[in-house]
Amino acid sequence: MHFTNTFRILFLTLIMVYGTSNIKAENEIKLNWPIEIESKDGYVTTLYQPQLESFKSNILEGRMAVTIKGKDKEMIFGAIWFKSRMSTDLENRTVVLEEMDILKTHFPEMMDEKKVSKFSELLSKEIESWNLEMSLDRILASLKEVENLNELSDQIKNDPPTIYFRTSPAILMMVDGEPILKTEENSGIEYVVNTPFFIVKDPKSNTYFINGSNFWYTSDNITSGWKETKKVPSTIKKFAEQSIQQQETDSISKSYTSAPEIIVATKAAELVMVDGEVDYKAIEGTSLLYVANTESDIVMDINSQNHYLLLAGRWYMSKSLEDGDWKFSEPSDLPEDFRNIPQDSDLANVRPSVPGTNESETALLEQSIPQTATIDRKTATVEVSYDGNPKFEKIEGTDISYAQNTDKTVLLIKNKYYCVDEAVWFMSDKATGPWEVCVNRPEEVNDIPPEAPVYNVKYAYIYDSSPEVVYVGYLPGYTNCYVYGGVVVYGTGYYYRPWYGYYYYPRPVTWGFGVHYNPWTGWGFSVGFSYGWMGWSFHPYHRGYWGPRGYHAGYRHGYRRGYHHGYHRGYRAGYAAGHRNASRNVYNNRSTGVKHTGNRSTRPTNTVNNRARNTTKANNMYTDRKGNVYQRNQNGSFENRSNKAGQRPSTGQQPATRQQPTRQQPSTNQQPSTRQQPSTRQPPQTNQRQQLERSHQNRNQGANNYNRSQQQMQRNTSRPSGSMNRSGGARGGGRRR
Repeated sequence: MHFTNTFRILFLTLIMVYGTSNIKAENEIKLNWPIEIESKDGYVTTLYQPQLESFKSNILEGRMAVTIKGKDKEMIFGAIWFKSRMSTDLENRTVVLEEMDILKTHFPEMMDEKKVSKFSELLSKEIESWNLEMSLDRILASLKEVENLNELSDQIKNDPPTIYFRTSPAILMMVDGEPILKTEENSGIEYVVNTPFFIVKDPKSNTYFINGSNFWYTSDNITSGWKETKKVPSTIKKFAEQSIQQQETDSISKSYTSAPEIIVATKAAELVMVDGEVDYKAIEGTSLLYVANTESDIVMDINSQNHYLLLAGRWYMSKSLEDGDWKFSEPSDLPEDFRNIPQDSDLANVRPSVPGTNESETALLEQSIPQTATIDRKTATVEVSYDGNPKFEKIEGTDISYAQNTDKTVLLIKNKYYCVDEAVWFMSDKATGPWEVCVNRPEEVNDIPPEAPVYNVKYAYIYDSSPEVVYVGYLPGYTNCYVYGGVVVYGTGYYYRPWYGYYYYPRPVTWGFGVHYNPWTGWGFSVGFSYGWMGWSFHPYHRGYWGPRGYHAGYRHGYRRGYHHGYHRGYRAGYAAGHRNASRNVYNNRSTGVKHTGNRSTRPTNTVNNRARNTTKANNMYTDRKGNVYQRNQNGSFENRSNKAGQRPSTGQQPATRQQPTRQQPSTNQQPSTRQQPSTRQPPQTNQRQQLERSHQNRNQGANNYNRSQQQMQRNTSRPSGSMNRSGGARGGGRRR
């Protein structure tokens, strides 16, 4: 085929696919591969799933195999290298590759370098508005080919909290340090400020009262001696009615036949409840047992007789459960059989917390995916209020100070003030403002240690900017999800002293709320925190316990449903049914300035060209790093399909008429310095077939994960409110009952 004819076919068909600015959500071609386009003159171009090569900040680079077939013509094989800004919708598990730039092309029949250069230039001009939507699951699987992406670790604290073991119903109520009492002006009733639970004191009798669901308790001491009571002063009952959020009649009262025990703790603690005598069950194919009659994840290794308890993504071990001497277990020291827990086991939900499993690898990759947003510089605003005059405290070992007496994160760096509000950076010459959207994150932020209560802002980034907008994003660390020892964990493990003046401002916590990881929906709370027990409306500061303001969907939208059916149904059922909502994206909590984030957008959408379609062709074309195209046959072999294999890829020039935003990220947007930097050692040399086979395996895994994710989302959408199935939404099996 002559070069000019090939050029015309390729150029027209590519424009047909990507000439639109977006693809409607209901059009399935956006997620499935390969994509096929038929031109008017009968030529069919097929684009195969991208293979990723580089991922930094919000920029992805990779390559795609492309084939062109005309009527009665020989098929042409080629490769395209691209670079694109990534826009994410983590809630719906989709990624849009925006403004795709063609970096290189490799079509062996195009031998004229001048014409190839001209082709690349024209092609780049036409595709500047490409928005290619892919599933997050496919992206994650492909990212496994990006070297050293997971060699990250946070310097967090793993000391065990106090662990209370109970075989009968109990509620753990956390107080943020020593109890602080404040008097309500109208009634004279004193209430404990630094807790999300309803704990009050009757000034007449000097007696304390707790209200949770339909139960009342009384004691002479805040931290001990709580007993159920039916005698409650009318003034306290009235205060509770005015303050506690609306209770649901079928919540905890239907789960417990008698009032649960009350445990009040002022230091790091967790509650482990077993429903009566411990019921051990075998995990098939292993020498492990698990405790079936609990909401906690407890595994016993028969060989060592050690119990392993999973808390906030960390494993702790002890010979006994009751009054156990719990010690932290390094993830790498877990018994080998932990990796052999079957994916369809009742305990499969712990696999993300076991290094080396597919689930833990996927969870680690998700740590590298930012939730992104486009911020309008003119309309984005923030207001910062202080409890009195601004008070700043220096962060040890840095040149940064942070504001203590505000519910916002305000930093003082080199006589400039920075406020990070819902993952958007603002700056001002004064602590009180006025504030404007920041376009460069200060380098000093990378020095913030995990001992500081503002540690999470290290994971809020500024990627790029124009006179109109700023491209921003945050990694899971901003919402207190970190990496340690090859697994994801919740919280830094450090205790952060809150502020209390006229107002009470809590800081992020790790312990006390039974945080569990769900491989489909992230972090949620354990049993015991439904309506009526936590989150009363007299003061709204409970949000600060779990990071960014407004990021508290797990407590409100998770356990309410799971708890309706008794604690045996557990966090996974309730959490999976209710947690997938927009409040997981902190940018959605902003009322101003967000032009685009997740499924919230001011961008127009257009329909895709009706000649573009999904195809029944196998997604079995791959390229090597030189651009040669290989087809994987049914017998597992790879056939080189490039017409002239081994040609060096052609480098396309960038169009002169287009001013491309700077892709090189400033040093202020590097990964936090407390993480281990990727190794400079070269990876071991592998032969070409092994690399292609790895691409094949990752592509298959991504497709499988995508299908399972879609099925789970459909189940969650179609499931009536309050009804659960055994699977409860967790990957690889249901929660034990």
